[in-house]
Amino acid sequence: MSSTQTRNAITLNGSTQLVTQYLNFGINSILYQRGIYPPENFKQEEHFGLTVFVSTDEKIISFLQSVLGQIKEWLLKKKIKKISMVISNVVTKEALERWDFKLQYEGCTVENVNADDVGKKEIKVIQNEIRDVLRQICSTVSFLPLLDCPCAFDLLIYAMPDCEVPDQWDETAPCFIANSQELQLRSFSTSFHKMDTVVSYKAD
Repeated sequence: MSSTQTRNAITLNGSTQLVTQYLNFGINSILYQRGIYPPENFKQEEHFGLTVFVSTDEKIISFLQSVLGQIKEWLLKKKIKKISMVISNVVTKEALERWDFKLQYEGCTVENVNADDVGKKEIKVIQNEIRDVLRQICSTVSFLPLLDCPCAFDLLIYAMPDCEVPDQWDETAPCFIANSQELQLRSFSTSFHKMDTVVSYKAD
């Protein structure tokens, strides 16, 4: 029984993997659902028991791999508080929408981090929770305002001051949306990381 429980339980390393997978598929879903890039630039894949659209653009794939790789490293050390995906008007640079992925840390302390530490939650349960949030992201397109202008996106990482930032990254100010409304999506927890997803958008 104990070996079965260990096999089904999440480790800290596995938790960071699931969180970064969620961010990857969540960001890709937003890019597709919000029409930031043409639909022909995406392909369908099955993840978490759900059909997810992921980008086939090499530049986007490379960008996300680089950022998510750094995020994974910082997650293990509890160095990240929030990741924000900002969608802005290409011409005016105005921020139109912001997706905040807010992190809370559960379980082990920073002083006693072990990537093989085992949590108390089954992987299947966590995967189901992530699937429900991804499903919500896909459904938001029905009530978020239409983005009727060329748009671009960027990722902001709110990290601890003692983080070593890659040379090619820039520091930036927080992004605020004037006259905004917020929509809180479901959260999920791995027993090491709890993530809340909130979208802020420019009200008409």
